Amino acid sequence: MFNRAVSRLSRKRPPSDIHDGDGTPSSSHQTVKGTAKWATSLENLLEDPEGIKRFREFLKKEFSEENVLFWLACEDFKKIQDKKQMQEKAKDIYMTFLSSKASSQVNVEGQSRLNEKILEEPHPLMFQKLQDQIFNLMKYDSYSRFLKSDLFLKHKRTEEEEEDASDSQTVAKRASRIYNT
Repeated sequence: MFNRAVSRLSRKRPPSDIHDGDGTPSSSHQTVKGTAKWATSLENLLEDPEGIKRFREFLKKEFSEENVLFWLACEDFKKIQDKKQMQEKAKDIYMTFLSSKASSQVNVEGQSRLNEKILEEPHPLMFQKLQDQIFNLMKYDSYSRFLKSDLFLKHKRTEEEEEDASDSQTVAKRASRIYNT
């Protein structure tokens, strides 16, 4: 489990866009962006702040926003180095998402065995198993519905229309450079 978590944390990011001489991304080397990238995997969606925002909107309508909030809280928790901050954040995660009295309780297997004793000796991967459960729940349940939702499809159409308008302007700029030199 530890190796799987470490490999997930050390994933390589996509290469930066290659640009033409005028500073615009080269059409033949353009990386996938926005909704097209979100549609390739839940991981890509969760790497994009705008994707997270849209996914949260969708989950809020489905009354399951706590899942992505828990996942994000766990991601932040893994980055904490200071022991005192780690204890505070672990307690916050526990009280918000895992306690029987939690305000935004997530439904994870083995939750009934969790208690505040786990907070005494926190470590970066202490919530990993629970986080993986929530990730899989989102991936195999809500993510596929999100991709079919009006919210996603509307955002995708808007993005495509903006992209088409931008492409038309780029073609016009290039044509004017060719004929004005």
